[in-house]
Parts: sequence; structure tokens; C-alpha cells
Amino acid sequence: MKSATSINEADEFASRVLKVNHAGENGAVNIYAAQIILARITAPKIVGELSEFKSHEERHRAVFWAELQRRNRPRCRSYWLCGIGGFILGLVTGAFGRGAITATTVAVERVVLRHLEQQLNLLDGCDETAVRAIESIVAEERQHYDRSASDIDGGNFWSRVLSPIVSASTEAVIWIGMRV
Repeated sequence: MKSATSINEADEFASRVLKVNHAGENGAVNIYAAQIILARITAPKIVGELSEFKSHEERHRAVFWAELQRRNRPRCRSYWLCGIGGFILGLVTGAFGRGAITATTVAVERVVLRHLEQQLNLLDGCDETAVRAIESIVAEERQHYDRSASDIDGGNFWSRVLSPIVSASTEAVIWIGMRV
């Protein structure tokens, strides 16, 4: 039997994870929103795919927000930082076209998928509601990664340049979110 302390700690951890995931989804929505603006000029053939991905991210954000509301929890303090940072990243990468856009999606989703898998492992048996919320988005996040990765040539300039920067930035935002 779990003690009240361990139950409270598990609930606090799950709520923190959900807050950070919600903020991250806000960042993702804004990356795609900004990329769509510029892709209309730089990569018009992928605007439809970006719009589809953005709609998935909006749903993911709503899933996490609904769970936070159910728990009577506020959004993460990094919510607006993620949104603004995501929009700036989307503008910059959108300006450089298809290669930069797809490299960004691959880098972000690689980090996100790893974190989601870790969260599912840590929350399994502790908070099934949080697990279900996270599980509800994993397939679409994987689809974003797979579709974008299939569009990148292994030697893609943008992938080599952006992957370490975007991956490190995504890790940093998650790290900050878990601590503020």
C-alpha cells in the first residue's frame, strides 16, 4: 500500500509533467503557426502537412489543459516562454524552407518522443489518468517524426546545422519547465 506522502509526491510529479507537456504543446503549435506563415512563400507544397501537424498539436495542448483543469492546476510558468520561443523558431526555420522546417520537426519530435516514453515509464502504476493523456498523443507525435524524417536526406545541411541546436533548446525548455 502506498503512503499518503508517496501518493502526493506522485500526484505532484504527474501534475508537473502535464504542465510541462502543455507548455511544450503550446510551443509546438506556435512553431507550426509561424512556419505556415513563411512556408506559403518558401515551401508551399508542405503547408497542408504543417497545418495538419498544427491541428494535432492544438488537440494535444487541449488534452493536457483539460487534465490540468480536472486537477485544478494552473498552466506551467514556462507556457508563454514556450509559445514565444516556438514562434521565433518557426519564423527562422520557415524562412529557410522545406529542409529547415523538416529538420526542426525531426529534432523536436526526437526529444519529445524520448521524454514521453520516459514519462510513461515513470508514471506507469502511479497515475493512470496522466498515462492515458500522454498515450493519447504519442502516435501523432511519432507520425510527425516519421513523416518529416522520411523527407530528410541523411546529409541534409539543415539537419546537420539545426538538429543539435533545436534538440538542445528543446531539452533546455523541458528542464526549465520541470523546475519553475
